[in-house]
Amino acid sequence: MAWTCNNLNVIAEIKLIFFMFGFQNQNIVRMMKRMLVYLPVLAIILVSCRGQACQNIAILETTDIHGVILPYDFIEKKELKASLASVFTYVQQVRRENDITVLLDNGDNLQGQPEVYYYNFVDTASPHILSECMNFMGYDAGTLGNHDIEAGHMVYDRLVTACNFPLMAANAVSAASGEPYFKPYTIIKKNGVRIAVVGLITPSVPEWLPPALYSGIEFRDMVETARKWMPVILAEKPDLVVGLFHSGWGRYEHGGGEPFKDASSEVAFNVRGFDIIFTGHDHRSACSKFVNASGDTVLILNAGSRAEKVAEADIKISKGRHRGGRQKLITGRLVSSAGFKPDPGMVGMLGEQSRNVSAYIDRVIGNAPSTISSRDAFFGPSAFVDMIHALQLDISGADISFAAPLSLDVRIDKGKVTVGDMFKLYRYENMLYTMMLNGREIVRYLEYSCGEWFSTMKDSRGIMLRLRTDREGRPVISGGRAMLENPPYNFDSAAGIIYTVDLRKKAGERIKIQGLADGRPFEPDKEYKVALNSYRGSGGGGHLTRGAGLSHTELEKRLISSTSLDLRYYFIKDIESTGYVEAIPLNNWHLVPERWASEAKRREYPLLFGKGK
Repeated sequence: MAWTCNNLNVIAEIKLIFFMFGFQNQNIVRMMKRMLVYLPVLAIILVSCRGQACQNIAILETTDIHGVILPYDFIEKKELKASLASVFTYVQQVRRENDITVLLDNGDNLQGQPEVYYYNFVDTASPHILSECMNFMGYDAGTLGNHDIEAGHMVYDRLVTACNFPLMAANAVSAASGEPYFKPYTIIKKNGVRIAVVGLITPSVPEWLPPALYSGIEFRDMVETARKWMPVILAEKPDLVVGLFHSGWGRYEHGGGEPFKDASSEVAFNVRGFDIIFTGHDHRSACSKFVNASGDTVLILNAGSRAEKVAEADIKISKGRHRGGRQKLITGRLVSSAGFKPDPGMVGMLGEQSRNVSAYIDRVIGNAPSTISSRDAFFGPSAFVDMIHALQLDISGADISFAAPLSLDVRIDKGKVTVGDMFKLYRYENMLYTMMLNGREIVRYLEYSCGEWFSTMKDSRGIMLRLRTDREGRPVISGGRAMLENPPYNFDSAAGIIYTVDLRKKAGERIKIQGLADGRPFEPDKEYKVALNSYRGSGGGGHLTRGAGLSHTELEKRLISSTSLDLRYYFIKDIESTGYVEAIPLNNWHLVPERWASEAKRREYPLLFGKGK
């Protein structure tokens, strides 16, 4: 199944030109002048294509695969309708139907499913499953994403060498020389056509990741980098210029404003020369045309995430060069990969890797005396989050721990616990940071978290959680469930202190700390050792920056230590050493008024998780 965006035939293109350059304007003279400019261009395309002097080009993009390579979810242990294996079936079809096919990837592939984790950190001697897969599929170029950098130098440096195509990021530069650490762009030459592809990565990597993971690399502004490289690229006389940006589209408005982390639109508007820009990172499918500051139209495409879609740019390009270069007609669409069966050749080629990963995740590491669920974590203290707190405090020796439920709805069932269960418990490859914060900063941190998490209740019938609501203030229901306004991984609670959250008060005035859990008084001016994950410690979510008021420079000064391995590794080792999963509620904080919170939970639990659940 495909969704087309501006997928216009020649007649529709003529109508579009009339609309854009004349009929909406009462000035007939101006209309005619514009038509005189554009009709010859369109005529060349019409004549050349009818005379079979056109080549059909398809440029395909995958993005944010997050380890979904094989048609199997190794965490939930179920078949998947969408995967790179099914994408490859479609790729082969497109290759048969076009004169030229280019296959691109936009990053964030080294985090998510156990199949990539296993070859990132467990079996580092064998060829990596991702490079094996992408080489088999015949990718032409790729851009790295922030979650690829998260795997660390040993992993992505190895991947750069192992891939038979360039992995790019023009704005990731060597801190020593200022030159690109990865390849900035590539020229793909096929069938006499030159296609330039330039890669950019979101420059916000330092806000989310520990410096050790990208040591020696600086991340520069995307617009400045694109401006720098565009003249270099154009000097190579490409027939098409393609942006491959691991950055979301954002909301850049004509005329400027503050730079956005999702800055693809900022580049598209300000940097002339791009024919097509493929975006990624934000997991939002996109297929549209965009007019930049120079009045040029750029096709924008985003394939979403987890191999569920393929973004496709279809180009008809004249074979002969005319004044101003080849003539081209560019349209786009999104194609669902679920409609294609997994390629048996690719599945067979990765059979040994699949068996290795299955054996790894099925390994029993302990026992759970009872079922542990993340659901209660949204309505007060819970054994699920307190289990994370307990491990963080034990590893770090800190006074206080901050942690959140990383998923909305996960559970570890009573009985045998496997390595695979740890991917449910802890989704991300975060390190554990130990930092110094004073009492006031800790309070502001918690106020910020609760502001993301809870609404202000006027009475016991009010809404407690910050849910998405309609204009009448009623929760928006999608698929039988209400939706949270903010991601649950930002709902940090604390351990090591005793405190209350007053639901009657407005955001910023809810937290009251009685003291430390060991009986010591809590002092606003005293500094405390705080344990928290590396995403949060680097500024992710804004708790330390917008909440506690610390700059990113100051965050680096406050860091005392970091683990060398991710928290999931320590969970596995802890359970292996004890033989069981210990999830004991600490109950060191609670919501007030308690009756209001209890009544709100009774109403909102079925809203959040579905009736009868």
